[in-house]
Amino acid sequence: MNLTINVSDELYRRAAEVAAVEKVSVADLFASAFEERVLEFERLKEKASKGSYARFLRVMSKVPPSAPPEHDGL
Repeated sequence: MNLTINVSDELYRRAAEVAAVEKVSVADLFASAFEERVLEFERLKEKASKGSYARFLRVMSKVPPSAPPEHDGL
């Protein structure tokens, strides 16, 4: 399958440099990056499916309440 994407000139330049060092085409480099990202989404989805909101609330109930640091307030 072919896919056309738009990337900035800067990203393409950086990808071309990496591809040259790795001795692969820019297209192969982008395809590999897309594959890694999709696999990461699948791993996160699997981990999330094992989670439990009730367990989250149990863990959070153990955290003592505190005000955020001054630099982190609204």
